[in-house]
Amino acid sequence: MQKYSVVLFDLDGTLTDSAPGILNSVRYACRKLNLPEPPPETLRRFLGPPLLDSFQNLMGLSPSESQQAVDAFREYFPTKGLFENEVYPGIAELLRDLKAAGKTVVLATSKPEEFARRIMEHFDLAQYCDAICGATLDETRTDKGEVIAYALQTAHITDTAATVMVGDREHDVKGAAKNGLPCIGALYGYGSREELSAAGAVAIADTVAMLHDLLLT
Repeated sequence: MQKYSVVLFDLDGTLTDSAPGILNSVRYACRKLNLPEPPPETLRRFLGPPLLDSFQNLMGLSPSESQQAVDAFREYFPTKGLFENEVYPGIAELLRDLKAAGKTVVLATSKPEEFARRIMEHFDLAQYCDAICGATLDETRTDKGEVIAYALQTAHITDTAATVMVGDREHDVKGAAKNGLPCIGALYGYGSREELSAAGAVAIADTVAMLHDLLLT
């Protein structure tokens, strides 16, 4: 595989297993708005895509209802859900080794940037990042392609031929493609092999150890 000097990472399902906090926040929003809690298979589909889209597409809410649900989600998430989360084994070592090898490491997540920064600092991962880039709280930047474009601009990355995205869902792969970037699928996260392959991932890492090999050997 081509060697890349710049690596963009998704957060949820790629660096950390954030499912408990996200799903608990969705459950809280449903209780707050007197909505039926989605079945487990639907809840899992909240992991990755922008929240506003998920409440509309997965629960059939109107745009205004979805915004109310997002607002309720954010009552729970910043104080509790944010840290119902853990770093995947091997991720800290991967980021450390990338920096030691002289790579540029950038976080590009659809999670609001404010929350992403708090998570990265809480788990002591921010030290490995040249930039931490995310969505806006006002929903003006949530699309993964827009987030990646913002990350490239923020980190002053112009050599896209030497840049790769790493993410666990089709949104990461497609968002990377919109910016002319390849994407490595993180299969240990929340997406399936079929989803990542169909979206056009250039490689799929079953484990963090395999991702380490793809990026550094």
